[in-house]
Amino acid sequence: MKDTKDIRTALRAQHIETPSWAFGNSGTRFKVFPRQGVPRDPYEKLADAAQVHRYTGVAPTVALHIPWDKVADYADLARHAREHGVGIGAINSNVFQDDDYMLGSVTNPDPKVRRKALDHLLECVDIMDATGSDTLKLWFSDGTNYPGQDDIRARQDRLAEALAAVYDRLGDDQRFLLEYKLFEPAFYVTDVPDWGTAYAHCLKLGPKAQVVVDTGHHAPGTNIEFIVAFLLREGKLGGFDFNSRFYADDDLMVGAADPFQLFRIMFEVVGGGGLGPHVAFMLDQCHNIEPKIPGQIRSVMNVQEATAKALLVDREALGAAQAEGDVLGANAVLMDAYDTDVRPLLAEVRGEMGLDPNPMAAYRRSGYFEKIAAERVGGTQAGWGA
Repeated sequence: MKDTKDIRTALRAQHIETPSWAFGNSGTRFKVFPRQGVPRDPYEKLADAAQVHRYTGVAPTVALHIPWDKVADYADLARHAREHGVGIGAINSNVFQDDDYMLGSVTNPDPKVRRKALDHLLECVDIMDATGSDTLKLWFSDGTNYPGQDDIRARQDRLAEALAAVYDRLGDDQRFLLEYKLFEPAFYVTDVPDWGTAYAHCLKLGPKAQVVVDTGHHAPGTNIEFIVAFLLREGKLGGFDFNSRFYADDDLMVGAADPFQLFRIMFEVVGGGGLGPHVAFMLDQCHNIEPKIPGQIRSVMNVQEATAKALLVDREALGAAQAEGDVLGANAVLMDAYDTDVRPLLAEVRGEMGLDPNPMAAYRRSGYFEKIAAERVGGTQAGWGA
């Protein structure tokens, strides 16, 4: 194994953001299975997220979703987060659940609905100010189900107008990340269906607008690592929503379906200089049948393992093989790193950080689940959409 000093440094500095909604009850269109100890408000969500950071050491921020995490005093919520050893990360807007948004939000043909949606987006920037967040994440379910339902170009004009208004409201140290999704809930035309559409809008706006890559939002067979490499090269990769998919937007634990794909993505991230703070590594998952906190811990560990393997790639040997046109030799360099068992290395890194080498086992021994299961009786459990 190559010298690991720099690799250890990079792994200790890694920052993976957990989503508040991952700690609530979630499921499919058919069933949500409630579990014991699920948070009843955003304060309890942050307490659970703090457990992930406590045992992994690399999850110091928590993304909020508005209005799911709406509170009367956001400064107080940020204070509560700090008391638990974490901070507020990205603020996620929600313009897809109100009845008014049946035909779209910022691209809706009705100007009153567009105004309502924009007001919410601007409210989210206010929440950024109150919590100290520097990132706003935008995803729009807007689109049409039938040919002729609305004017495709006009909808892009409306989208551009709304994005420009949000961009102008951002502070000097704030940015927004524009997410894309191939389909669902719009089935004929989705207004932001791919990275190219998101990139085009962000490019026109300026440096405070970047693209976020949700790993579950692509057609089967899409080469996500190419998208990552391209956006990094252009300085437009703002972050990831990490999850895993077998069929569509499954929101499974990252790396569960295709750990080799996750490695290939991280290989491009490392090679493109994307391990710094300018690229946000965020989890976006809904745990349906698995327990919430362990599901997040396992996801963080999966990203760590893919990152460690990507850092182990012998770039000098790889470059030499590529320059010589040695197809098999270059592939072998990559596969040597992927085939390396990095769990002992990560266990050592955790030891150097004063952590238990096995975060999953440490959490199980902590008794935290038994504590919240006993204490969180009554009230309304948080869930996807609440």
